[in-house]
Amino acid sequence: MSVPVKPRSSALAIRQAKGQRKIAMLTAYDFPFASLVDGNGVDIVLVGDSLGMVVLGEADTLSVTLDDMIRHTKAVVGAVQHSLVVADMPFMTYEAGVEAALANAARLAQATGVRAVKLEGGAHILPQVRALVQSGIAVMGHLGLTPQRAAIFGGFKVQGRTAASAKAMLADAKALEEAGCFALVLEAVPSVVAEYITQRIGIPTIGIGAGAGCDGQVLVLHDMLGLTSGHIPKFVKQYANLKDQVAQAVSAYVADVQQGQFPAEEHGFAMPEAERTLLLGNDKKKG
Repeated sequence: MSVPVKPRSSALAIRQAKGQRKIAMLTAYDFPFASLVDGNGVDIVLVGDSLGMVVLGEADTLSVTLDDMIRHTKAVVGAVQHSLVVADMPFMTYEAGVEAALANAARLAQATGVRAVKLEGGAHILPQVRALVQSGIAVMGHLGLTPQRAAIFGGFKVQGRTAASAKAMLADAKALEEAGCFALVLEAVPSVVAEYITQRIGIPTIGIGAGAGCDGQVLVLHDMLGLTSGHIPKFVKQYANLKDQVAQAVSAYVADVQQGQFPAEEHGFAMPEAERTLLLGNDKKKG
């Protein structure tokens, strides 16, 4: 059953939702899926650099370029009428400093129409966050497991398992809030740590593998629809198994083609009888 759609969301509306209601966020990378997500009550559509792994078949997110993000974000923005669209700033498009962050975010915004971006990291990106917010681009933060820096962590591993690292994460969260972030993704951190941070900052936390204590949740759309292969993260709840349904549909199509059952007469187009006679008349006489 479809959820009634809401007026177009905004970064301000998301920030004001803290303490009022839970926030639902999903990824989308193309027009058809973005339309479906937007039309069913999702607050935020994230064009994640996870598209590198989910859509492009790469091993991680580092290979995703700004051009990749522009192409996919433009498609999503074109489909979305109600949700807030947030686009990931890909690897090395903002780390080099304020000038690079402003130039790349401006190109992304101007080429796609997106008005909110997500950056991974804490204290080291505060100048970039401040500059982007001051320029009129809303910024969502991202702490915990930050996939663009997974190599430093030794892979995709849970972060914040010690009291010291949890307190350091809280310090980063407060600094990002002070710099102007309107919301904060917490990825792969113990539930108690996510709740600890959520209760101590004034902006919404969006959890992914961070427990129910966050102000909202996000999942990769293809994961929750059962479209991905291989390892499924522990924190994913699959709401459908479209992979098997698609496989069955493709198999049925191939069988119909091979057996001559598709296309049937109803799948074709008719020709006016007079024209048919003109076309085939001589053939009929020969027959």
